[in-house]
Amino acid sequence: MTGVGTLREGPLHRDLKSWYRRPGDDVEVPVGSYVVDIVRGETLIEVQTSSFAKVGDKLGHLLDAHQVVVVHPVVVTRHIVRVDADGVVVSSRRSPKRGRPADLFAELVSWPTLLDHPHLSIDLVLVDIDEIRVFQPRRARRRHGWVVAERRLREVRETMLLEAPSSLRRLLPDDLPDEFTSADLSARWGRDRRLAQRALYCLRHLGLVTATARTSRGISYAWPDGR
Repeated sequence: MTGVGTLREGPLHRDLKSWYRRPGDDVEVPVGSYVVDIVRGETLIEVQTSSFAKVGDKLGHLLDAHQVVVVHPVVVTRHIVRVDADGVVVSSRRSPKRGRPADLFAELVSWPTLLDHPHLSIDLVLVDIDEIRVFQPRRARRRHGWVVAERRLREVRETMLLEAPSSLRRLLPDDLPDEFTSADLSARWGRDRRLAQRALYCLRHLGLVTATARTSRGISYAWPDGR
């Protein structure tokens, strides 16, 4: 289920930017050679609905002299809406897949030390969306011809502001033992092991966990400060 809950640029980006904007904010503001989604006083706000790797150069430039908030959505539920060639809805159903805050690690793995920068924070936005699909049989045989045309914001459930590496612990289960493996983390999340491995990759780079041993079950990890 790697990447479940993360989204591409498109209508959702515009919806989130509109939802996040406050009176007095400026939008689409040139800053150096880049255009920033929202400027709120001295803070730059970037809505990023996919991998952080795609904005690496931009963030690297902006963070030199500015406080930056990256707004990143995780889809909790998605409603799959199929429309015909005239835009008429032919069916609508809720997907059984559900996202959770930990899905952030699927994107953060491309820049594991991002939150270590003193000028950066991540505002994690938990959302419900409509996923609009159109029938194009030559493009999507796996989905029986139905192609994702766009994603739209349906509802914002909650936001989680992550302002330092240590705040990533809020995304972890409370009942992890003092020593654990990616299998332990995967089981408690109810996610595939690959997401747990990506999370631990990020946490190791930030010094939040330490590899202690390699066993038949995989690498064991521990909290360097005893948690």
